[in-house]
Amino acid sequence: VHLVESGGGLVQPGNSLRLSCLASGSDPDLYTIGWFRQAPGKERERISCVNADDGRTYYAQSVNGRFTISRDNAKNTVTVFLQMNRLEPDDTAVYYCAARFSGYCAGQYDYWGQGTQVTVSS
Repeated sequence: VHLVESGGGLVQPGNSLRLSCLASGSDPDLYTIGWFRQAPGKERERISCVNADDGRTYYAQSVNGRFTISRDNAKNTVTVFLQMNRLEPDDTAVYYCAARFSGYCAGQYDYWGQGTQVTVSS
């Protein structure tokens, strides 16, 4: 599975951004897709996930209620969106999407995108 993120940028606090993760390759609809982020000097954090089997979603406490994940399964590609509202300076990070061949969000992810920078600043 090949993953490409897009949609990052510079935004003022309180505003919104929507990230996209395009998954292509062999049967991308069979993969659970997660969004992670890593801020400078901090460990990588899994912030959201949508599983492959039933579309169940997961949100970290830090983004719950502000971010929404959704998934669009096409014939040969899957696009996973992360709608980020009420952004805060602490949301500044490189955002990555990742895929794992499982219905569960927890566990190791096998495929990663290149990342997209999100900067929240006035």
